[in-house]
Amino acid sequence: MTATEPNRGVGTNGAPAAAVATDLTKVYGTGETQVTALDGVSVGFRRGEYTAIMGPSGSGKSTLMHCMAGLDSISGGSVRLGDVELSSLSDKQLTLLRREKVGFVFQSFNLLPTLTALENITLPMDIAGVKPDQAWLDHVIETVDLRNRLKHRPSELSGGQQQRVACARAMASKPEIIFADEPTGNLDSRSGAEVLGFLRTSVRESGQTIVMVTHDPNAASYADRVLFLADGKIVDEMLSPTSDLVLERMKRFEAARTV
Repeated sequence: MTATEPNRGVGTNGAPAAAVATDLTKVYGTGETQVTALDGVSVGFRRGEYTAIMGPSGSGKSTLMHCMAGLDSISGGSVRLGDVELSSLSDKQLTLLRREKVGFVFQSFNLLPTLTALENITLPMDIAGVKPDQAWLDHVIETVDLRNRLKHRPSELSGGQQQRVACARAMASKPEIIFADEPTGNLDSRSGAEVLGFLRTSVRESGQTIVMVTHDPNAASYADRVLFLADGKIVDEMLSPTSDLVLERMKRFEAARTV
């Protein structure tokens, strides 16, 4: 399967697609100020797979993630999460879908400073009035290795620990897919490796589906595949990436853009 064959929706592990975009376009502005951020993108993200999205600044990688996650409207084409077409949903239905089916991890952690680590992890479920699956919650907490830090507030945690809390929060409700936007962008290399290792483990041991936007070749090397965007289009795909191979590919793209 290639990046431009979303409707086949089956990877080498036999898993169907958790999310699919078909001829997806996103346009900002009108007239002379109009910018096409996504230009006819078709792609599927398979269940139980870790995908990294890379590209130069302005290539559309964050826009693609936001459209796929239902955080931003689309200008044309379609986006499906599972069997649900996002454009068919009302704002209320879309909010409910994101709450039940999607997890988010952002560069800035987005933790509430007055809550403990555990309270931050369970906050989305508390807001929704949903009781956590205690066995699953315990599994997630053990996976992020924060059992002894659950009563600590964000200011009492390192950056890496805060991001692991954010990852645990994203996983706690058993979402079908997690979108991570530069999750290691504010972390040192050691803390970043901890978070990336946790995301890799969640795919391998829990069958989680993860789509991660990153500019870091080392971060991308944790993924099963890497999609490369340029000028709002998917221009290449790499399976079983290594940091050296990703860096080499990115250098080639940059060289081609400057010619």
